[in-house]
Amino acid sequence: MGPTIHDVARLAGTSKSTVSRYLNGQQVKKATEEALEKAIKELNFHRNANARRLVLDRTNIIAVVVDNISNIFYSGIIRGIESVANMKGYNCIFLSWTSNYEDEISFLNLLYEGQVDGVILVSFQKRAKEDLERIRESQYPIVLIGDHGDMEDIFAVDVDNAAGVSELVTYLHSLGHRDIAYISGPVHAAANKHRFKGYLKSMEALGLNYNADWVVESDWSNQGGYQAMKQLLQRQSGFTAVIASNDETAIGALRAVQESGMNVPKNMSVVGYDNITISEWVYPSLTTVSQPFHQIGQKAAQGLFQKIEGADDAAENTHYLLKPNLIIRDSCGKI
Repeated sequence: MGPTIHDVARLAGTSKSTVSRYLNGQQVKKATEEALEKAIKELNFHRNANARRLVLDRTNIIAVVVDNISNIFYSGIIRGIESVANMKGYNCIFLSWTSNYEDEISFLNLLYEGQVDGVILVSFQKRAKEDLERIRESQYPIVLIGDHGDMEDIFAVDVDNAAGVSELVTYLHSLGHRDIAYISGPVHAAANKHRFKGYLKSMEALGLNYNADWVVESDWSNQGGYQAMKQLLQRQSGFTAVIASNDETAIGALRAVQESGMNVPKNMSVVGYDNITISEWVYPSLTTVSQPFHQIGQKAAQGLFQKIEGADDAAENTHYLLKPNLIIRDSCGKI
């Protein structure tokens, strides 16, 4: 059996209750704190997490549930969450529901069973209405990153996808482009709808003509972007630029344009969305927009801890749309 708080108290020359208060985060005299730290180190004492949990009625653990742990975009979000959790003295557990063959909503049982103090659900896929209704009706600390179905009374953080595409249209317009094609993404991605809205609204706001023949779908892969661009080129009728709704698609589109014998950006401008690492290394380097993933994670974690701590303003400003940033590189030219 390892050392107990009785052993710590005896070596530090203080009482068991003082040791307990100190371990539970309450203030003690400076000299007592130094004696306790010295005793803890000398005895190699470790707190009993289960006992502490019973005393404080909390686990000091939050769960972060993602739809696919291999998604490269989630690393920045996770770092943002961890930065806030660490400041609060909390640990994080990370769960991937696709690899566990579970649905996202089932992980709320961790909350209901008292295994964690709060849950952040992270997914860029569309969420089912009935799942969102269950989350809205729950009294437990739950925060969403991604789709919230435009429902009120759900704390959710996302990127302003429409604003990102709008920046791309505006930038191309500033270079003289008036005929701009668009490659959309898969219907299951919540961001796809908002990015396409940004394209339509900004085209209208700038007085640019919308041509349905200049819009094709992709699956947000390199191959999907390549095939979509080939479709556009086959029906080519005057557009001078193309917005691909993610960088993978844009890279595939870039190859299709170059294989057709056209030069990017001399004959055609190509832009993407997401600012993945490879977008800087393709030729020409890709103009795109960067999403503030670290900030997304921070904002979500801050909202979760407001709920955990019962802050009076925990329900205010429940929907946050963070602004992406335009990254100008070499894949666009003036006309």
